[in-house]
Amino acid sequence: MLAQQQKIQFSTFSGLYDLIVPKDNLLRKINELIDFSFIHEELVDKYCLNNGRVAESPIRMFKYLLLKSIYNVSDVDIVERSRYDMSFKYFLEMSPEEEVINSSSLTKFRKLRLKDTDLLNLLIGKTVSIAIEKGIIRSRSIIVDATHSLSRSNPYSALEVLRERSKLLRKTVYTIDEDMKGDMPEKNDSNDLEKELAYCRELEKRIGSNQTLSSIPAIKEKLNLLKETVEDTEENYTLSKDKDARTGHKTADSSFFGYKTHLAMTEERIITAAVVTSGEKGDGPELPRLLEISQNNGIEVNTIIGDAAYSGKENLAIAAGQDINVVARLTPAITQGSRKEEDKFDYNKDAGMFVCPAGHLAIRKARQGKKNRGKNQADTYYFDVEKCKTCPLRENCYKPGAKTKTYSVTIRSDLHKEQMAFQETDHYKENIKQRYKIEAKNSELKNVHGYGRAISYGINSMQMQGALAIFTVNLKRILKLI
Repeated sequence: MLAQQQKIQFSTFSGLYDLIVPKDNLLRKINELIDFSFIHEELVDKYCLNNGRVAESPIRMFKYLLLKSIYNVSDVDIVERSRYDMSFKYFLEMSPEEEVINSSSLTKFRKLRLKDTDLLNLLIGKTVSIAIEKGIIRSRSIIVDATHSLSRSNPYSALEVLRERSKLLRKTVYTIDEDMKGDMPEKNDSNDLEKELAYCRELEKRIGSNQTLSSIPAIKEKLNLLKETVEDTEENYTLSKDKDARTGHKTADSSFFGYKTHLAMTEERIITAAVVTSGEKGDGPELPRLLEISQNNGIEVNTIIGDAAYSGKENLAIAAGQDINVVARLTPAITQGSRKEEDKFDYNKDAGMFVCPAGHLAIRKARQGKKNRGKNQADTYYFDVEKCKTCPLRENCYKPGAKTKTYSVTIRSDLHKEQMAFQETDHYKENIKQRYKIEAKNSELKNVHGYGRAISYGINSMQMQGALAIFTVNLKRILKLI
């Protein structure tokens, strides 16, 4: 049951916050910047109003998840720190003596309350509206790019992840007490996952039983991280791979298994739109959605800045229809004039090849037609027919018995000619210099807020992780610019 209205906690100790939490503390500044009541309004229908026990405030539960995104630690550690960190208690609107939640409540909140909620667009829209209200966004350009996140299942197996986490825990213990080496359980040298789980559980037990060691923050964090990994593996390891994740290509020779987050950002470095897809999806086809979401969030756009992946004919046509300049360099491979099944085959700019609907990368390409002969030239991409023969999507794509599977793309149109002329203008050359900003933002998401790897399984979880990470970086940027 959810209380009809939020109750304000009064305490004789509340005055401590003014003494202990500095005015320039990040969490204090976030609380002063944003009214989180919109979370209550969004989730109120997910609770019963007149039956069952009184539920924890959805605003407080959301703030716990936000703290987890800001500080990139486990559920257990974020709850434990909120027990003694006064800035956390202030942010969570708790009285100093108030008891914290059980960390398992966060899992239930994610699965039951946030399920089927478009948290990604809700949180981005909220921060963009704040930035507009504060007069921060003055440019009329959006910079677009995509960043990849590894699936929790890749590039390591569940066995390898457990070994890496247990190794990190042992190493931390040995830096404090090298004599503990003799008290550790015998390592599992086989590739049996059940035996590795048993080893990790025994390692947890022995280190956890040493009250002196396990209370040291550095060891405690690593111990809780291993526990969380063991619990999640026990629940999910029967699935060999994340069902929603796919193989994408960073270059012709390197790949990753996971997801892509397609981003749009203003020149002031406020993210205005995000779309999460599986890893094999191309960047260019997501531009119309990024543009639409940014505009719905109140951004006026007259220029789109991106790399060659966004210079496809369809994108140029959409932009031209709205009198928007596309500052993205043309490449023969992506600037198709006309091609068959263009909704199925995506171009991967990093590998310089097209990807088929099944996610297989072309193995080579060849140029056909002669230059300046009146007829457009075409690039023909060749796929590995051995993969085509056993592909579950081969029907209507691969003809049985065929020795080759190709895909051709013409490389010149009137729109392309106009874009080629635009590329020579001062306006284009000045705006293309802004593109580096989004690469720095991608780096912040990954290196500071853990967005380089999914923390759970499935695209819905990836969207939730993206929502909280982007909400965090947008709030931090707004506070910096105010």
